[in-house]
Amino acid sequence: MSRPKKTNPRSRVVNFRLTDQEMLSLEAAASERNFDSLSDYLRFLHERESKTQDPLALRETGRFIIEPSLFEETNYGKIFVGDSLGLLHKTLQPHSIDLIMTSPPFGLVRKKSYGNEDADDYVEWFRPFAEGFRRVLKPAGSLVIDIGGSWKSGIPTRSLYHFELLMTLCREFGFHLCQEHYWWNPAKLPTPAEWVNVRRIRVKDAVNCIWWLSPSPWPKASNKRVLVPYSDSMISLLKNGYTPKLRPSGHDISDKFSRDNGGSVPPNLLALANTESNGRYQEYCRANNIPVHPARFPSGIPEYFIRLLTDEDETVLDPFAGSCVTGEVAESLRRKWFCCEISEEYLRGALAHFVGVKPRIQHDDPKPYEIYPPCSLNANSDASPLLADGGRHRPLRQAAKSKTPLPEVAA
Repeated sequence: MSRPKKTNPRSRVVNFRLTDQEMLSLEAAASERNFDSLSDYLRFLHERESKTQDPLALRETGRFIIEPSLFEETNYGKIFVGDSLGLLHKTLQPHSIDLIMTSPPFGLVRKKSYGNEDADDYVEWFRPFAEGFRRVLKPAGSLVIDIGGSWKSGIPTRSLYHFELLMTLCREFGFHLCQEHYWWNPAKLPTPAEWVNVRRIRVKDAVNCIWWLSPSPWPKASNKRVLVPYSDSMISLLKNGYTPKLRPSGHDISDKFSRDNGGSVPPNLLALANTESNGRYQEYCRANNIPVHPARFPSGIPEYFIRLLTDEDETVLDPFAGSCVTGEVAESLRRKWFCCEISEEYLRGALAHFVGVKPRIQHDDPKPYEIYPPCSLNANSDASPLLADGGRHRPLRQAAKSKTPLPEVAA
């Protein structure tokens, strides 16, 4: 059987000249993104540009590129109200931002008041923002995204939307994953309650992923900016000395291990409880009848990355500002900054952060959080039977107490 003719065959040929360096660069970019040929890569770039840069393409999806309005200005920063697509694609100059530090709306099953996106449509919604990030970031700048996970509707399994976003940012937009971080909130409630407290088939979800990305594999950074206190055992080692030797793990520990560097390099697990309920921001909102933003991250997160990745007078951007925590920290650390938020109500509350802002000083008395090793309470743990149906049906005792029909999980 002969092959059917294509309705739109590729009959046109384009020939253009490249330097050796340009050719090597194109081939490397195509290979890094797993394209089989340069022509496939160039077609992909053209299609991506037409979707994200053409205002008509955005208009077809109901998204217009409109510049946001200036809402407030401080000594170091500017707050804009409106859609941050306009800020990214029109207002800001190309390659003008050193760090994008943000927590975008998460892809959640249950809708929140601050306008989160559906997990299934999240990556498509995010693409124009990703293009804008590439446009405004400096070549050695950084993009840091705090993003929480999501559960699938009606079943105790996880959505992959935030991992799909990470893959898209790296494969389609050329970002490099410098390092993943994890924000552990020790005070987070045991949710989702249905799977954790009622059916007892999952443990509580207490960690957000934080992706640190950059257009370059070599962004500006120094971990000496974010050192933490030495442990008691390390203090003892520095005091009493250490004999260089090969450890059982195979690591060869040299005599440099006993050098006092002023502190320990922190892990990529950020332990910060988000429990403040009576601070200046909340009091200001209550006094002025302004809704409190329900999804604020603690100031320690932007402080960590701003110190790690920027110098004074460099520029920080938060395109999903919420209550402008990033702007508050950047102001106090004497960084230039821009914040953009679509809700004017949340920005009216954010003004509380800029009343009498003082430069941040070293934290005097850091208190570490305690995390127990697995199975710390393992006495008679096997006495609790495993659920043969995986928790598909609620325990009868709970069902008897409920006053409303109980949800069942579809097979």
